Amino acid sequence: MTMTYQSKDQNEDAIRHDIIRLAKMYGRCGYCKIAQLLPISGWKVNHKKIDRIWVEEGLQLPERHKRKRRLYHKDSSIIRMRPNGPNHVWAVDFVHDKFSNNRPYKMLTLVDEFTRQALAVHVAHKMSAADVLEVLYPLLITHGRPHFIRSDKGPEFTAEVFQKWLAKVGIKPIRSYPGSPWENG
Repeated sequence: MTMTYQSKDQNEDAIRHDIIRLAKMYGRCGYCKIAQLLPISGWKVNHKKIDRIWVEEGLQLPERHKRKRRLYHKDSSIIRMRPNGPNHVWAVDFVHDKFSNNRPYKMLTLVDEFTRQALAVHVAHKMSAADVLEVLYPLLITHGRPHFIRSDKGPEFTAEVFQKWLAKVGIKPIRSYPGSPWENG
């Protein structure tokens, strides 16, 4: 009589179900961690079998997000124009949203970066560079002229009409760096 190994037949469907359950519970864990957790659940399973089931079921770890690197200025500094008083730097930007009937609208927001005072919020369905100028002109009369206006590279702010008007009035434009929308008010 020869002695051969008799496998203890475990219900593979139940193991498969537990592996999927644990993978859902511990989303950031791979099959190695699941192999450590299965004996706690009462299973005696080889890590190779867990790996095979893991692959057959198409389980995988979610992709890791790339770490955002600090954006540097051209001269390798992190220096950003900081306001040193009222009317030194104004930030202008658009906020987009939709009404309940799904019709879009734009809000032009203008903030004094030093006082954090909202100078203007203008709402319209469409806005061009000329509309931005119509909002800016009365503000210059009531609040005075800022030294700088910070904006992104939107078409309303890069338009030739807008840039010529800023130069004529004596306001220097500052562009927020790509990838840093928090710089605009």
